[in-house]
Amino acid sequence: MSPAFADELADWGPDALSRRPAPSVSEARAYCRRLATGHYENFPVVSVLLPRELRQPFYDVYAFCRWADDLGDETGDPATALRLLDWWQTQLDACYAGEVRHPVFVALWQTILDYDLPRQPFADLISAFVQDQTVNEYETFTQLRDYCRRSADPVGRILLGLCRQATDENIAFSDSICTGLQLANFWQDVARDRDISRIYLPREDRERFGYTSEMLNARTTNPAFRDLMQFEVDRARNYLREGLPLINRLPGRLRVDIDLFARGGLRILEKIEQIGYRVWETRPKLTKWDGATLVAQAVWRRVFADRSR
Repeated sequence: MSPAFADELADWGPDALSRRPAPSVSEARAYCRRLATGHYENFPVVSVLLPRELRQPFYDVYAFCRWADDLGDETGDPATALRLLDWWQTQLDACYAGEVRHPVFVALWQTILDYDLPRQPFADLISAFVQDQTVNEYETFTQLRDYCRRSADPVGRILLGLCRQATDENIAFSDSICTGLQLANFWQDVARDRDISRIYLPREDRERFGYTSEMLNARTTNPAFRDLMQFEVDRARNYLREGLPLINRLPGRLRVDIDLFARGGLRILEKIEQIGYRVWETRPKLTKWDGATLVAQAVWRRVFADRSR
């Protein structure tokens, strides 16, 4: 467990929560803002692009996700993680009953009320982190897609709720982008995930291209692996591209944010291709130049779209 999260757990974990008073809404919002801007390297950029009135709600949602993620990944013990995630679920249930003590939920409850956010996406996220404790490998892409439906898609649905744009069509486009981003992250982190005994390359796909378990365990890059990765990269790209119509369905600067997320995923996929799919040896990542270019292009596309209208 990282020292930073150990401190958070000591301050606001289940043992501490029963001994200290709940923070005020302003104190809770300051806590979520600190957590978001201090942990997520891309969040300061995104928050600048966001309309000011949406920044605090984004911080509140991010803080919920950060805590759930850390409870699942930082404890180092599946049994402990499952116990703590069950506690986090009880806090979510209490929040929707109007009973809040943890700073994340004190802030989030006000955001839920302000934007009429449904409970299910938050519960889906917790269920995905619970699944991480017991499922380390996926037999089929259908199973992996169901995991993405709960680990990635809810984030987009919550954000559409904050933007008051949660129509059925927008949700479908958002789900496509979020799943594409999750897949791009999996293919970027094949080696890192294997280090923690997680395999997101579905067994059915590995068998289709003749990439054996022995090759996987040896982290072998060969023609079978490159063909497999090309297939997976193309599939992720299709999900991202199918969601792109969402961008121009959103108002104002929100188009820039969604453009930035989607094109960032597409750029990661390009980088995987550029290294010949050698993700066992190299982890492709976006540079500062990539980030600046993506922001500039997203802003230009927004200006061009506005002028065209």
